[in-house]
Amino acid sequence: MQIIHHLADMTRWSNEVIAGGKALALVPTMGYFHAGHLSLMRQAGRLADHVVVSLFVNSLQFGPREDLSRYPRDLQRDARLAENEKVDILFVPTSEEMYAPDFNTRVRVNGITDTLCGQQRPTHFEGVTTVVAKLFNIIKPHCAVFGQKDFQQLSVIRKMVRELNWDIEIFAHPIVREEDGLAMSSRNTYLSSEERSKALCLNKAIQHAKARFADGLDDSDLLISEIRDIISANSGVNIDYISVVDKDTLSDKEVIDSQSVLALAIKVGGTRLIDNCFMGSDSQISN
Repeated sequence: MQIIHHLADMTRWSNEVIAGGKALALVPTMGYFHAGHLSLMRQAGRLADHVVVSLFVNSLQFGPREDLSRYPRDLQRDARLAENEKVDILFVPTSEEMYAPDFNTRVRVNGITDTLCGQQRPTHFEGVTTVVAKLFNIIKPHCAVFGQKDFQQLSVIRKMVRELNWDIEIFAHPIVREEDGLAMSSRNTYLSSEERSKALCLNKAIQHAKARFADGLDDSDLLISEIRDIISANSGVNIDYISVVDKDTLSDKEVIDSQSVLALAIKVGGTRLIDNCFMGSDSQISN
């Protein structure tokens, strides 16, 4: 595996691969890899001849009072894990190269960024789409793999790719969970043992929702009320949102059907966690 820091070197390598007729897959990350990231890398390896993993803690997607400064970082550890997954390139650009002092361009997808996480983090998705657009232009992948845990991000990226006519296929990887059901996240490292135990209310809520839908419940207001009770039973856990939305438009749904997604966001102590489930089949959300 090769580690590349400079944009010009990354583009030069990609151009050589593409000129040789080989397919290239990208896995964009902010690093501090866990088993979920490694699973994305393995999927990318099945999709293309070469895999590039980008590692960049993107300042544009953090708000002024968010966790940019304390976001976990360990390049040496990440490089070892990526190399074990047969990644070809670990692309680790500097902020100075990605965003020059006079950088003043943003890529914004309107509409679906105004709901769910976008309500509490109004500049977040603009930062995501801007950095992903830059990565697509620098690396020129044939496909890219994103995790389903960031479901809204996945929908936003797909819309951006479609509307800007990029010939890049976007693949979603199902949520990877710990043995106790907690969705894997680099931010889980912030949680104390007590907070981590309380965070399991997310998976408990998801399992409840799936069971109720399987039993025939289709009233989203009733389901949301039941889930609110499950989560609120945990002291120190604050609800950001509980929503049942359409998987494509992210608009609220009054009647739950197989095209609905349950989306959850909470704060446990000072840590914000998200989770979701497809009310039909998880495989449908991944294709």
